[in-house]
Amino acid sequence: RNFASHMTAIEIEVDTLNQLEQVLNYGGADVVLLDNMTNEDMLSAVKMVNGTMVVEASGNMTLDRISSVASTGVDFISVGGLTHTVTNFDLGLDF
Repeated sequence: RNFASHMTAIEIEVDTLNQLEQVLNYGGADVVLLDNMTNEDMLSAVKMVNGTMVVEASGNMTLDRISSVASTGVDFISVGGLTHTVTNFDLGLDF
């Protein structure tokens, strides 16, 4: 953080509640990304964070799961399927 601009947000990825506890103890992060966690772990993580940073959920996320993940209280949900499983569309503007 000492070498970053004041406009730079620091995001740390965790995949266990133990890792999240370490992030909370160390401090300095603006955003925590919960990777491949169960809904129960995400709910616990949101309670642990207690509003001290932004919480993003990601990993193994499907459109069918969004509603239940949103109910955990996370601030953002990243769905990789929106970008890595789409097919391309060739659009030309030839006149």
